[in-house]
Amino acid sequence: MSAKQRKIAVMGSRSVGKSSLALQFVQGQFVDSYDPTIENTFTKILKYKGQEYEVLVVDTAGQDEYSIFPTQYSVDIDGYVLVYSIDSEQSFDVVQIIYDKLIDLIGNSNVPLILVGNKNDLKNDRRVTQDQGRKVAGDMNALFLETCAKDNQNASDIFLKSLMQIEKADGGGGEDKKGCVIS
Repeated sequence: MSAKQRKIAVMGSRSVGKSSLALQFVQGQFVDSYDPTIENTFTKILKYKGQEYEVLVVDTAGQDEYSIFPTQYSVDIDGYVLVYSIDSEQSFDVVQIIYDKLIDLIGNSNVPLILVGNKNDLKNDRRVTQDQGRKVAGDMNALFLETCAKDNQNASDIFLKSLMQIEKADGGGGEDKKGCVIS
């Protein structure tokens, strides 16, 4: 049985930890140095409900007010992870703008989506509360997670839950606590 391919785009402002989350998921490591990403695609095989999936994580270049949603990310993408940093209100505002552009481009608000507040190890510098994140995620009809790529907190959960959402939207069923295995 061949692996089904699922493509997940990780989007958000510059320096919110998109690459760090992707690398934690795929390679299990945190890279301290920061080189701005142009675009990378990482691949990992996951098993869900007895089926193997080749998960392609598209690590996008940081979005800003000038490049909020490049149109290439509206084609052949199965799910989206919108990342902000809990210590940056500006990055939180940007994910809301990205979401609006995404919905405008694909014309469907029922898209597999996870809103991620990263860098939750910076509690003393927090500018965006969990309640704010949950509220916006609810408005987006998205799942919400807070993570810390540095401490590998919930990094894999982001992509496992994204795969579950994609499969649910595709008619493959919802959450199955025993069904996800990282291989």
